[in-house]
Order: sequence, then C-alpha cells, then structure tokens
Amino acid sequence: MESVGQPLQSGRERSKQYSPLTHLYQMSDGFRQDDESVDYGPVFVQEPENVIFPMDSGEKKVALNCEARGFPGPSYRWLRNGTEIDLESDYRYTLIDGNLIISSPNEVKDAGQYQCIASNTLGRVLSREATLQFAYLGNFSGRVRSAVSVREGQGVVLMCSPPHHSPEITYSWVLNEYPSFVAEDSRRFISQETGNLYISKAQASDVGSYICHVKNVLTNTRVMSPPTPLTLRNDGVMGEYEPKIEVHFPYTFTAAKGTTVRMECFALGNPVPTISWRKVNGFIPSKARLRKSQAVLEIPNVQLEDAGTYECKAENSRGKNAFRGQLQVYTQPQWIEKINDTQLDSGDQLHWECKASGKPRPIYRWLKNGLPLLPQNRLEMVNGMLTIHNVSQSDAGMYQCLAENIYGIIYGSAELKVLASAPSFELNQRQKAIIITKGKEVIMECKPQASPKPAISWMKGDRAVRQNKRIAVLPDGSLRILNTSKSDEGKYTCRGENVFGSAEITSVISVTEPTKIELTPKRTELTVGESVVLSCKAIHDPLLDVSFFWTLNQQPVDFDKDDGHFESIRAQASSADLMIRNILLVHAGRYGCRVQTTADSVSDEAELLVRGPPGPPGVVIVEEITETTATLSWSPGADNHSPILYYNLQARSPFSLGWQTVKTVPDIISGDMESAMAVDLNPWVEYEFRVVATNSIGTGDPSIPSRVIRTNEAVPKTPPANVSGGSGRRHELVITWEPVSEEFQNGEGFGYIVAFRPNDTRGWKEKMVTSSDASKFIYRDESTPPLTPFEVKVGVYNNKGDGPFSDIVFICSAEGEPSTAPIDVKATGLSASELLVSWKMSKDNVGRPLGFEVSYWNDMEQEEAAEKVKTVGNESSIILTELEGNTLYHITVRAFNKAGFGPPSAVVRGSTKKSPPSQAPSIVKWIRNGSHVSLGWEAVRSLANESDVMGYKVMLRQEGHSNSQVIQTQTTSAVVLLPDSGFYIIEVRAVSEGGDGTASSQIRVPSYSGITNAQSTLHNISASSSSLTLLLVLVIPTTSW
Repeated sequence: MESVGQPLQSGRERSKQYSPLTHLYQMSDGFRQDDESVDYGPVFVQEPENVIFPMDSGEKKVALNCEARGFPGPSYRWLRNGTEIDLESDYRYTLIDGNLIISSPNEVKDAGQYQCIASNTLGRVLSREATLQFAYLGNFSGRVRSAVSVREGQGVVLMCSPPHHSPEITYSWVLNEYPSFVAEDSRRFISQETGNLYISKAQASDVGSYICHVKNVLTNTRVMSPPTPLTLRNDGVMGEYEPKIEVHFPYTFTAAKGTTVRMECFALGNPVPTISWRKVNGFIPSKARLRKSQAVLEIPNVQLEDAGTYECKAENSRGKNAFRGQLQVYTQPQWIEKINDTQLDSGDQLHWECKASGKPRPIYRWLKNGLPLLPQNRLEMVNGMLTIHNVSQSDAGMYQCLAENIYGIIYGSAELKVLASAPSFELNQRQKAIIITKGKEVIMECKPQASPKPAISWMKGDRAVRQNKRIAVLPDGSLRILNTSKSDEGKYTCRGENVFGSAEITSVISVTEPTKIELTPKRTELTVGESVVLSCKAIHDPLLDVSFFWTLNQQPVDFDKDDGHFESIRAQASSADLMIRNILLVHAGRYGCRVQTTADSVSDEAELLVRGPPGPPGVVIVEEITETTATLSWSPGADNHSPILYYNLQARSPFSLGWQTVKTVPDIISGDMESAMAVDLNPWVEYEFRVVATNSIGTGDPSIPSRVIRTNEAVPKTPPANVSGGSGRRHELVITWEPVSEEFQNGEGFGYIVAFRPNDTRGWKEKMVTSSDASKFIYRDESTPPLTPFEVKVGVYNNKGDGPFSDIVFICSAEGEPSTAPIDVKATGLSASELLVSWKMSKDNVGRPLGFEVSYWNDMEQEEAAEKVKTVGNESSIILTELEGNTLYHITVRAFNKAGFGPPSAVVRGSTKKSPPSQAPSIVKWIRNGSHVSLGWEAVRSLANESDVMGYKVMLRQEGHSNSQVIQTQTTSAVVLLPDSGFYIIEVRAVSEGGDGTASSQIRVPSYSGITNAQSTLHNISASSSSLTLLLVLVIPTTSW
C-alpha cells in the first residue's frame, strides 16, 4: 500500500511533498508595516522548502531560501539538524541576504533538516524545517541469478531485489530483451511495493529470461538487473490448487487526508484467481477505482470517512482466500486560533491561546526568540495557552507557538511589546481655552501617554476639584461638568502620575450666554423665474465670532456650482442673506440657516414653495390597439402647485419627424382625465406614445415613452403616384410608378396590381408585382406594334385585401430599335490625330434614332478592342480625335434609341495624315516700324515620316491676355500690327496637312507707344531662347530683308 500526492512537474516542486512532515507557518502582522519609523520584530516573507538534489545533476549548488522583513533589518543564521552552521569554517557555505548556498553538496555532510533564524534587536524567529535529500539510483549486483524452474500450472514469484535508491522508484519487467516489457493482466502482476513479478499460473509462453527494470521518478535514471531464467520442469503439470495471497497491504496503514491511497492484492493459484474488494462494515467509496485486473484498489483524495477495514478476496474453483487490513486517515495540524502581536503596559497580564485541529490531536510547544520557553513563577503553559503575570521589559520579544503531531508541525508567531514610561501629553493637549454656552455640558479630556496607567487628579485654581452630581471625573480621566454656569469659569489642571513620573495639562473655561437666531420669511410661495431673499440674524455674545451656513433640504448650498442662482450676502457681522435668483422647481424645499460660534451652534428653517409647469406624467400604458386607434392610460404627474388644465397626446413612428401631436377622442383632454384615444393612425405602423401636461404656468416635460406597439393590419388605401412609362425594347410596354411608402402599406404581403389594355378595348389585363419596393413593370407581347397606345392603372394589395387603383393614364408601347444601318459612311483624314466620319440615315428606317455610335480600331487591332464614341440627336458626322498619325483605321456606325442599337454599317477605312513637322522655325528676326512689326525666319524642313510644310502660322497675343491673333502665310516672313500699348508675345509654327508643327521660341515685343526717339530696330533671336525682353540699344535706318 502507498499514499501519494498529485503528480509534480519538477524535482524542486516534488520536494515540497516528499518530506513525511509538513510544516505550515503563520505570522501575525499587528506591528508589521512599511513605516520604518516603527520598530518591529522579524517576519518571514519566504521560508526554506524541502529540496531533493539529484547526485548526477550538472548543477553544482543547492539553494535554501530565507527572507524576512523587520525594522531594524534582520540578520540570518542557519541550523542543520539542530546545530548552528559555522559559515566561516566551511568555504562551501555562502550566505546571500538570508539565502544559504551550498557548493558541491555532499550527501554525507549536507543531508538533513535545515532551519533559518532571523534576528533583530526586538527578537528572533525560527523558520520551519526543510529537508535536504539526495536523489540517486544505484546499480544492481552483478552476481548471476539462478534459474527458476517450475511446473506448468504452478505459481511463481521472480524477485527484483532493487539497488539502493532515493527517493522512490517504479518497477517494470523485460522479457528476453529490451524493450519487450511484460504486460500485466489477471495472471501476471508487478508490485510497486516490492518490485517482484508474480505469475499466478505458469505456462509455456512464460519461458524466457526476465530482467527487472527500475526508474528513479525524480532523476529519470534507469537500471536493469541481471537476467533471471524461467524454465518449465518436464516432470508433469501442476494440478489445480486454491489461491494463495502473495501480495497484500499492511494490517494497519496510514494515509494523509487528501492524498491518493493504493492497496495491492494478488494471489497465486490454478485456475487463475479473481480478486474482489469490500469495506468491512461499510461501502467502498464511490470515487474508488480498480486497476490492473482488480489487483489494485485506488482511492483518490482520501477523507476521514474513508478510514476503516478493507478486505481483498482471491477466489477460484478450488477455493478462496482473504486478507484484511485497517486504513487510518490522519490530518496534519491546521490553525483554528492564532496568536497576534500584543502591546501591554508594564505590570499587565499576557494571555495568549493558540488552537489547532489535527488527527492525532496536536500537542503544543512555545518558543521565545527561537528558544524553548520553560515554565517559571510568572509563566504558565497549559494546552496551547500561555499566561505571563505582571509582565516586564524582560518579557518583550518574539514568541512562537508550535502545534505538532507525528505527521506535521505548524508555527504561529507574534511579538510582545512591553511599555514602561512616565506620563506625557501631546503638544496640542497642553493648553486649551474652552468657551461653552451657559447650561450646556463640557468635557475636558485628560489622556496622558504612560505605562503603567497613571493616576488622574484635577485642580481648579489651587484647589482640588470636588465631585458631585454635576461635576464628575470619568473612567478615562476626563472631567465632565453638567449645566454650566458663570461659577464654573476658571483654570483647570489635570495631573497624571505613575511610578516613572508625572505630567500636567491646563484648560481655561469661559461661559457665555446662548446664541439666538431669527430667519425670515418663514414660508414663501413663488413662481418659476421669480427671485427671493431669505434673511438670517444672530443674537450673540459680542465677544464671539459668528459664521453662517445655508442648507437646502439638509444639504449644503453650493454657491459655486448652481449656475448663479444662489448668492450669499453678508451686509453686517451678525446677519446674512441668501439671494435666490430666477428660481427653479428644484429650488423648492426647506432652507436652513445655521449660526456657528466658538461656543455653540443654533439653526432654524424656512419653507420655500415653487409653482411651475407640471411634472412629467407617469408611465403611459397602451390599453387597446386597432388599425387606426390606440387607447392609452397614464398616471398624473406633479402639478407643482398649479392645477393641470389639459393633456396633449404625442406619437412617434419611424416615418415621423420626431414627436407629433395626434388627434384624440375627446379633442381636449382635461386635467382630471387619465386616459384617451389616439385616432387617425396609420395601420401596421410601429408607434410610441407619450403625454404632456399643461397648467396656467406652462407646459411641463413629457412622460417616459410607452413601449413600442404596432397598429393592426388593414386593407391599403393609398395607390401609387406618378404612374407613367414608355421607351423599352420593341414589343414592350414599360410601366413605372412611385412606390408606396411603408408607412401607407397597412400590412404584410404588400404588392402592386398592374392593369392595362389597348385603347378602345374593354377587358383589362392584370399582373401582380409582389415586391413592395418595385417601381417598374415590363409587359412584352410580340404581336404589339410599336407605339401602340394603352390605358394603364396601378393598384395595391396586402394580406388583408385589395386597395384602390391609381387614375388611368395613357402610355405607348416601345417604338423598337432602329431597323437599318446608316449608309454612305465616309472617313476623311483631317490631320495626324483627327478623322472626319460622316454618314446618312436610310429613309426606310423603323424606330427613330436618338443618336449614333461610331466604333473605330486601327489596322493592328481586332474589332473587339474598338473604341466607341456616341453622338446625340440628328448629327450625321463626328471628328475622331487623339488618333495615331499616319495610321489606317477601320470604322462602323450604328444608330440607337431607348429600345436598343440598330445594325452596324459596313466597315469603312480612313487614314490619318503624317505627323506635323517636329522642327521649330529658327533664327526669328524682327524689325519694328512704328506700330508694325516685320518678322522673318528660316524655312522648316520636314522629315521623311512628317507631313510637308504648307505654310506658317504667326500667333500674337498681348501679355496678360489669353486671346491670340493668328496670321497665316506661305512664306517665311510676315508683318503684324501692335495696336495697343504694352508688350506682345509672338511665336511661329509650321503648318502641314498633319497639323501644326512645333512652336518657335516666344519673343516679347514692346508696342510702338512704349518706345520714344526711335524709328526702327533690328533684332536677331536665337532659337534656343524661350522668352526675351528686348531693350533698345542701337538706332539704325530702315532696311529690307
């Protein structure tokens, strides 16, 4: 049998449960605080934990952690097996803060129980014990194991005899060679207690070499035993025999509460025995599980009630055998009552009690400053109770109560402080002047700090105070005087005294007449928007200072946050006024004025009533709903001191612009009514309703809206508007209308009924359109000629029935798309980037064209890549632009209208001109003669792939203007007129059938009116200049070019 904890993730974590003793630590925090001005004893923050150190680990150090806080800061020492470690004599030990570091740990020298001691000037505390254990797994003995020979049918036990190890190991067996592991079943069992392999009934398949395989659960190290041969004897088969239990749990065994208990039971026998379990005088816990063909009973999270006698029974056809053992469940100590930090006066009695639960019942020990506490004359220790009579300074220190049983120990810690000091008073107590109103009670405190508690005495002047029914010294030392009078005025002295000394404080009492108050007016009625002044006057002793405080309904008036409604006016020292401007309903209530002096406080109240518009009515309830009406009820709101004259009913729907007043029955809802009917509502619309009350002062806030409710369905009453149509394709009748808003659809399943008939016929054709959002219907009939007139009307319907139709309108059927292609299509090149396309329309065309579409593509493209351009109206030509120069284009033309496109024309071809000359006119010369300017330039030579030069364009514009003047010439000169004053910009371009060539550099020429004392000037301009301003520097006679 074994008792185990939950699976652990690492060696360090596992060590926390490995030690058989569990230590829990408790420390009171009564004096422990972050304020370092207060001294306190050490308090553990971290204590050492159990450590299992793998001997084959690459880590060469072990750390035992210890940290405490205290003021002054603690120092640390360590114990091993109860003996203090000399850190200086062994270099392997290092103390870092409170942590003990052991280098090159050795099992012989270092294994054991460790405790940390934390000390400061106030005492020391001892930590819980931590076990340092070393994990290892030795090797099996190399001695050859003898063969085991049995008869077939006989039971056999193969011994493992594991090597030395720590901590626990697990067992498995290998048959013949690794990793062929023996599988456990009802016939074969491996005990995790002994490690032995048990075969209840040997058979031929069991023959072979058996190797015991063990694994350290912490280090994961594995070793294997020498093989044990198993053979079958040839002298016969073993006969049947009754079971013999070879593996069983102890007669008495213990387990910690909360752990998992595993009980093993296995028997040899022929036939193979079956194992069964029961709990004597009880039931096996429902959480229990049977493992390994019922050879293991496992009880997880064992509790006290699981204790008892358990029986396993092995049975076969030849007989049965049973074993019983008793499970005892223990609990480690747990605190019920802890000790706490205590501060006592010298001479007082200390009584501490610590109480813990546990099974077996814990016993108690006490430590003082880490050492055992022994009974003395003043000290008693009985069953966890510690009593110290007449404590003194020598008793101060750190105390620990230890509760322990054989399964664990817990620590509780507390600090005892013993005070011993002469009486003293704080500075603010030493001299007091007390002013009290005649007839009132006064209490003068006398609370010196002292230890032990001082004796208190009072003097008035130089005489002892005599106590009576009116004058008494209270248990805490304070002096109380009832019903004070002038005779009580004077100087009072309190004296505190103990064995260490004495101290005094003095108080001077003055008695004054009571303060009186007058608040006017007492009751005021106002209307919203008016103002009022409340006056408060104090009648008081002239030696006293007076303060005034205003309240509204017992809450202080906030003069800064109330939007300027309140103003405090202090015209005289003994009076104060409260001004309330532009009063609101929320300002109604009881106003209090409190007069405060250094001796007393008096107050009075005045009532302010505010009339205003009504408050919001109560919750609106929809009592009944129909298609167009809603019966509503509500509860009246506050009338704000003016009777309600009438109510208005308002409604809001998804289709309204906010809240709208609705018609009601009755038309006028008087102020004493609490219900009414809203009428003329739209069917099948979601509405919210609210009520607004009005009195003689005004209209109040609306009520909270009612719940959203939908009126009932009804037959629709609103037909579509703007019914029209036309266009469409050949043989189609297109009918359009404006959809009916959801507000007027009056129910679900809304749709349209489209009715139409040719003129001068009797029967109507009707078509249903089920979409409520539809706005078009197309009727197609191949027998309908183009432009056939129809009478058309559109109606409505929903699930409740059919509604009205619109007025009848006349709509013609579609005229049809153009039936013939354009004729006489031509394409003429205008320039390098333009083609002129022209055409004519056949007179036999059916379907009036609304325009034409021209498609074009170059000789290198397919028709699918064609560009398209449209004309509108009766145009019969178009200029295609942005084309490529010197390129052949293919072109088709087709007509279109609303019904669609007609057939395209035959493909025609047209080529663009060569590109215009790229060379700009160069060496432009000009000469001005009066208001005329003569220009000259060199001829432009076209390249082979460019259009021939046909002439030149001279472009002239006045600087600052956008309009240009163009002069054409076929020579390389021209004369231009500069009529106005200012400067002119001139440039020259070559002209070809491919378009205009590149422009020359611009020249900037002044007009004649801007030049004086000059007749003519000759200028040469380099073609590389982009713009030049010409200055006259030389006057020469007129010459010709």
